[in-house]
Amino acid sequence: MSDDMPDSLIPYDEIVQEALRAVVGRVLGEVVAAGGNLPGAHHFYITFKTQAPGVVIPPHLKERFPDEMTIVLQNKFWDLAVSETGFSVGLSFNQIPSKLDIPFAAITAFVDPAVDFGLQFQAIVPDDVPPPHDDAENDSPVISSDDGSNVVTVDFGKKK
Repeated sequence: MSDDMPDSLIPYDEIVQEALRAVVGRVLGEVVAAGGNLPGAHHFYITFKTQAPGVVIPPHLKERFPDEMTIVLQNKFWDLAVSETGFSVGLSFNQIPSKLDIPFAAITAFVDPAVDFGLQFQAIVPDDVPPPHDDAENDSPVISSDDGSNVVTVDFGKKK
């Protein structure tokens, strides 16, 4: 009997990633159904790849965040709309209103610090990675949880 696991012919990692991203869509859809109001103290940090297919953000944001960007949905957002493949939202960056279109496939993290809940997704990293960038600074300061509780990370190792 061999210790080597055979390669799966079923793409479990892709199926799980898609299901977890559907959680983000459902949560955002419930906010839309509630008239665009977040219940209680809930607020969301959503991190996404700015160069992913289907991402539409203003050029000045794409220049400032050439790889990845985190937005905050808390007090000052508008026109939140959710589709089967992604969402769009209006946010203000340095007092400049902007509309963002973000496919769920571009999301790499979703966090609701009010209840210490988070999801992290596998990112497709291109060969040449852009330099690090500043935080988005749109609605609120970034709050991070160091204990990692209630954060779901799915990382299926690939055989080489």
